[in-house]
This record gives sequence, structure tokens and C-alpha cells, in this order.
Amino acid sequence: QTCLIHFIKRYCKPNPERMALCGPKLSLCCTVLSAWGIIQLMLMGVFFYVRSVALIEDIPLEEEYDQMSKLHTDMENGYQQNAYNCWIAALLYLVTLCISVQQFWMNNKSTYRV
Repeated sequence: QTCLIHFIKRYCKPNPERMALCGPKLSLCCTVLSAWGIIQLMLMGVFFYVRSVALIEDIPLEEEYDQMSKLHTDMENGYQQNAYNCWIAALLYLVTLCISVQQFWMNNKSTYRV
């Protein structure tokens, strides 16, 4: 057991150079795409939330309705669900943005190290 502890202390030290999972170009590309995805999805979520007529084609509706109240209810629910979906996707892009920025920072940090 003591041998295992000494092995872990000696060979399993955290190495900052190992933390970089991707290169500087890929991390920069992912950072830009994540930032753009957050902006686009947040705006789309807002437009769905305010029930923009331009986005009606993205609402899942039936072909025909017998009652106008059923159509109105399905439209309200569809707009709300799509707004929530856009905001959830924007939060997922925020996670990828944080990971990409961390990777970009680790790559630049290791570049300046002598």
C-alpha cells in the first residue's frame, strides 16, 4: 500500500500541459462557433417567446383544425416549447464556450512557457 502511495505521488502529479485536449486553432474555432450559437439561439428564443409570425412554420401544427381554440392552444404551446428549446440549446452552447475558452487559454499559456 505504501508503494502505491509513493507511485501516485511521484507519477500522477497534475500536469498543466496535459490539460490541453485540442490545439489552438480548433479551440478558437469552437469558441467563435459557440459564441455565435449562443447569440443566435437566444435571439430565436426571444422571437419564439414573443410569437413572431415569421417562425410559424417551425411550430408543429396539424393540417386541419375543427375548433379555433384548439389551434390557438397548440400555437401557444408550440411557441413556448420552441422558445424553451432554444434557450436550453443556448445554455449547452455556453458550456461548450467555457470548455473552448479554457482550451484556448491552456494552449496560449503553454505557448508562452519557456
